[in-house]
Amino acid sequence: MRGADLRSGKTHRDENFPVASLLLAPEHRKPILAFYAFARAADDVADHASLAPADKLAVLDRLEAGLDGAAGAENEAVALREALAQRGLPDCHARALLQAFRQDATLNRYHSWLELMDYCAFSAMPVGRFVLDVHGEPRAARTASDAICAALQIINHLQDCALDYRQLDRVYLPLDMLRREGACVEDLGRERASQGLRNCIQNIAARADCLLDAGESFATQIRNQRLAREIAVIIALARNNANRLRVEDPLQGGGRTRRPQAFFITLSTLLRMLTRNSLAPQKRRFDDAGA
Repeated sequence: MRGADLRSGKTHRDENFPVASLLLAPEHRKPILAFYAFARAADDVADHASLAPADKLAVLDRLEAGLDGAAGAENEAVALREALAQRGLPDCHARALLQAFRQDATLNRYHSWLELMDYCAFSAMPVGRFVLDVHGEPRAARTASDAICAALQIINHLQDCALDYRQLDRVYLPLDMLRREGACVEDLGRERASQGLRNCIQNIAARADCLLDAGESFATQIRNQRLAREIAVIIALARNNANRLRVEDPLQGGGRTRRPQAFFITLSTLLRMLTRNSLAPQKRRFDDAGA
């Protein structure tokens, strides 16, 4: 079976957080969108409800073979390979993502927070690292990037926890955290979250907030101002989602930022950054005068 037969139809515009938004320069958006298309193709394979694990792994292997230039490769792999070659970028981040999707094809439970973070090291962190490489940003920014990307992944897991369980029998919520709250995976199949499940979700949302705290300086470490603006918007949206997950039930569709509010958060974040940047030269002049 070809990967094209397994596509969900989802695009970068359907994601919970901005992907290669118009805030970025066109020359940087192109390779990022190629990377996204590759990741989306692999994700659609790993999340296919009726495809057997062995068949999923076979398609994922073909995607990786495409990065090596194999004949008959999946189109998304060919396009990404060409985009990487044009910019002289490595393919290590795409290969790391494939490791996560292979894990999705064969593993459906995580026993601890540590196991979940190990998964995020392959499913989320390579995305941020690739974006940094595209923009020529320093490797020192990776630490903050990793924290932010892990937080985004965890928030997505919480938002989709009921859907993942019902459609794929996949549970990203750590089993030990569920047990501590007196909850079980079967609670994810209910119409409403049990109190124990709500407590677990709130605890995980709080940990996502801590990851956002750890990466709070990310935008200030970025030299490319267009990328810094997109990062600031993403962090602001993630904060809002994490806060909503503390008070809303994802089994009832809660924990998501609706489009009107997302637009307001985006606009207010950009205005705040522009104001801060415009005031910075004045502050430097006052400081120099005082000196």
